[in-house]
Parts: sequence; structure tokens; C-alpha cells
Amino acid sequence: MILAIDIGNSNIVIGLAEGERILFRERVATDHAATALQYAAMLRTAFEMNGRSAADVSGAIVSSVVPGVTAAVAGAVQKFAHKDPILVGPGIKTGLKILIDNPAQLGSDLVVDAVAGLRHYPLPLILIDMGTATTLSVLGKDGSYLGGMICPGMAVASNALVGGTSQLPRIAFEVPKTVIGRNTVDCMKSGLLYGSAGALDGLIDRIEAEIGARCTVVATGGLAGTVVPLCRREILLDDDLLLKGLLILYEKNAAPV
Repeated sequence: MILAIDIGNSNIVIGLAEGERILFRERVATDHAATALQYAAMLRTAFEMNGRSAADVSGAIVSSVVPGVTAAVAGAVQKFAHKDPILVGPGIKTGLKILIDNPAQLGSDLVVDAVAGLRHYPLPLILIDMGTATTLSVLGKDGSYLGGMICPGMAVASNALVGGTSQLPRIAFEVPKTVIGRNTVDCMKSGLLYGSAGALDGLIDRIEAEIGARCTVVATGGLAGTVVPLCRREILLDDDLLLKGLLILYEKNAAPV
């Protein structure tokens, strides 16, 4: 069984898989101050809560967009499972043809998403990852990574709104009963949720106009399940896209046993 970990700015996704079957998926908060021992304790808790143990792990892979946390998590994998994880980064085999100006600048999370999308979905393809930032990645008809977009995530936008005003409160990301809000909280909920949904619809339209083709659209990330149902475009939800990509990269890069 393969332990797959994706380190994001806000959350760390921990998954265990056997073949292509995801056995469990858990999220923990990214803690810049946590040590390898503390992250190892999180791994043990996640495994125990899902009826698994370190003995189940035959290999591991880690992707990260938070360099300061990578070493601690890699150390945690070694402490917990006694495995040195493959780290997603320069030199790893991906099978992607990356056409951006500087391929080395492409975030590991976007690489992982693209690898999974290329295997599991029809091309051309738009991949949306809704985390701290909302990113859109575009794969062309031949599977090439054409580029994408980086937008403020909904939580970032909400924090900026609250922090930049004197009277607006912090809110939960819940869909209001009506699009037109009738109180401050509902106005904020509507603006953030329907605003995000409308932005995605518009960006998808512009991408398709630029490449001249209708695209498959797939969304993942912590907030995707809340926003995607509000979109007018057909968007497929795939909560396990990152884990699927990590498993493919492990398959491509693990040394033969």
C-alpha cells in the first residue's frame, strides 16, 4: 500500500491506496512550527482511525508547495513508516509536456493534478483546484500542459474583505437561501460563493474561446464541493485528484522491487 501526502498552504492531505483504490483520505492543518515527531503522531492517528497501521505501508510519495514543511513531513514518514518518500520536484518523471515559459516554476500540486487529469479524463481539459489559491490548469488536445491561471482563494478573499473593513464579520462558507442577500452575513455569503461560481463560469468560457475547443472541466480541493454546484457550467468533482496523481507519479518513479 502506498502512502501519498500533499502539503498545501492551509491543509495537508494524507491518503493510503492499494493499486488505484483509495483506502482512506484525511486532511490536517498545515503547521509551519510542527516537528517531524508531531507530524508522525498525526500520521499514526489518521491510520489508527481508519483501522490501518504503519506495517501496511510499502512505499510513500510527498508533494509540497510549502518548502519549510516538506522536511518535517518527510521525516515523519520515515519515523512512522520507516520509508524514505519520493519527493515531487525537478527531475521526477511525469510524462507531461509542459509548455509554460519556465517549466521549473510549475507548482508540484499543479503537476500532480495534471498527471491525474491526463490519465483519467478526456482532453482538452481544464483542472480547477480550490484551496488557499484557486488555480486553473489547461491541458490541450494532445495532453500538453498549456498554462493556467492563479486566483485568490475564497478564504483569502474573505480574510481580505474582513481585514480591510471595520464592520464586516467573519462568516462560514454556507450557501444563502437567496442570491440577493437581505442582511450583511447573507450578502457576504452570496458575494463570495456566487461570485466564485460566476468567476469560474466566465474563466472557463474565456479559456475555451482562446483554445477553440469545448473542454472537460474537473474541480478538486477543499472548497470545490461548495462552489461547483452553484456554477452554470458542467464541472466534475474529484476529491481524490491529487491522490490519484501522486499514485501515478509513484508508479512512474519507484525503483523496481
